[in-house]
Amino acid sequence: MPSDAETNSKERFSNRVDAYVKYRPSYPAEAIAHLYHTIGLSRSSVIADVGAGTGKFSELLLNQGSPVIAVEPNKEMREAAEQRLGANPLFRTAPGSAEETGLPNHSVDFIVCAQAFHWFDRSAARQEFARILKPGGQVVLIWNSRITSGTPFREAYDRLLHTYGIDYAKLMHKNISPADLAAFYAPKPMEEARFVNSQAFDYEGLSGRMHSSSYIPTPDHPQYEPMMKELRRVFDQNNQNGLVAFDYETEIYWGEL
Repeated sequence: MPSDAETNSKERFSNRVDAYVKYRPSYPAEAIAHLYHTIGLSRSSVIADVGAGTGKFSELLLNQGSPVIAVEPNKEMREAAEQRLGANPLFRTAPGSAEETGLPNHSVDFIVCAQAFHWFDRSAARQEFARILKPGGQVVLIWNSRITSGTPFREAYDRLLHTYGIDYAKLMHKNISPADLAAFYAPKPMEEARFVNSQAFDYEGLSGRMHSSSYIPTPDHPQYEPMMKELRRVFDQNNQNGLVAFDYETEIYWGEL
């Protein structure tokens, strides 16, 4: 049986699906090219997108002609992916999790986890991934890692999240250290690459992007109104021609288990 903490992690995006679909970033074309030209994904690769959410990353793989199984435990996010991509015959969903995908033994060539690995029980996920991968198959972990310093806007926005985000510091995926990632693949080697990515938001878009994060208070929370007042101040002080830049480093880690 899943623990309360595990259940919460699988349900905490249920009320944020619309914002997630509309405001979360996609992934740069250079990163997708790296997956296919360097890591070895192809049109014939069976790919399990584990923690697929609303299908943002699955869609990019489908566009390359690869068959994709989107494994997602959250019903609302899985349904959003089905609505978005279900007409593609190369796409199907599975209501499993990283720890229990429900997929057959040795059935997939690659596992991709985009913006999801930090939610997993790493030990249980590693065991499950080793079970469903074909011999020589690889696990690819991907994040759009928001850059939090270097400009007044980046730093002010990050201070806002530390002030008002309910469990922001605890849930930042950067809490997974390079040593943790290397240990997941050990004793096999882990490889990595990085790419530039960005979004530009007006105030509505910035608000939507913030609300897509699971640690942001909802309107019934006492911190909500002060948070929104501060967001407005941060935007007004830092926008240029009505826009602020949300900058990311797209990180890719990959290897065999």
